[in-house]
Amino acid sequence: MQSAREAIATAITVLAEAGVDSPRVDAELLAAEVLGVPRGRLTGARFDEAALTRFTGLVRERATRRPVQHLTGRAPFRLLDVAVGPGVFIPRPETELLVEWGLERVAAFQAPIVVDLCAGTGAIALSVAKEHPGAQVFAVEHQTAALEWLRRNACGSTVTVVAGDVTDPATLSTLDGQVDLVLCNPPYVPDGTPVQPEVGEHDPYPAVFGGPDGLDVIRPVIQRAAALLCSGGWLGLEHDDSQGETVPALLTASRRYADVADHPDLAGRPRYATARRLADCTP
Repeated sequence: MQSAREAIATAITVLAEAGVDSPRVDAELLAAEVLGVPRGRLTGARFDEAALTRFTGLVRERATRRPVQHLTGRAPFRLLDVAVGPGVFIPRPETELLVEWGLERVAAFQAPIVVDLCAGTGAIALSVAKEHPGAQVFAVEHQTAALEWLRRNACGSTVTVVAGDVTDPATLSTLDGQVDLVLCNPPYVPDGTPVQPEVGEHDPYPAVFGGPDGLDVIRPVIQRAAALLCSGGWLGLEHDDSQGETVPALLTASRRYADVADHPDLAGRPRYATARRLADCTP
């Protein structure tokens, strides 16, 4: 038997030497996974021989820069744990702020219509559905592998999964002019931008990179969202930290939105833009 404290201390050293950004957090998450306890209850826990062998193996895999979420099979997001794995983008804590903003916009609505474009795991859509049970939520995804994860996560929920291209005017066209809120975490990293191995080697390329300036999907999403939204409806759109001026400028230039604003992430970097659909223009 070995104490969790000792095993985690060893794991932290291994992960730190491998260049992992959060060695303590990841070591504790893997320990909690193996022991089947919440991370906050590791104090006093002990590994038997089999559990220690499994833990050591997971730490070794994490040291290769395989995402910890792939090792546990899930990613925490707001009040949920969503299933993740190869083929789908791992949701980040920064995106929780976008969801919080969106929920505030529709809090007073009894049955708002909400659309999650580029849904991936469905973390955004599922969070909205869970935290606003009256909402009618649609999650749109195009990539085949990501769709499988989305359907798995949405199974048993009230979220409607839609297989479609978010840049195609035909996608959800039956809802044009009726949607109260559109949220989107699109691919937005400019091609060629250096990224961590966890991203570059494990997140799907089409879910991360958005063309030479990172805006290849954002530009048409701005137009598609304008068609979907009702008068006064809201758009929240995540973007790269280099696009804090560019994306709001695109929203303004479209002449379809008012109240354009940009918002920082947890580290104070520009992270998502928001706007309200104007009433005096056509889709």
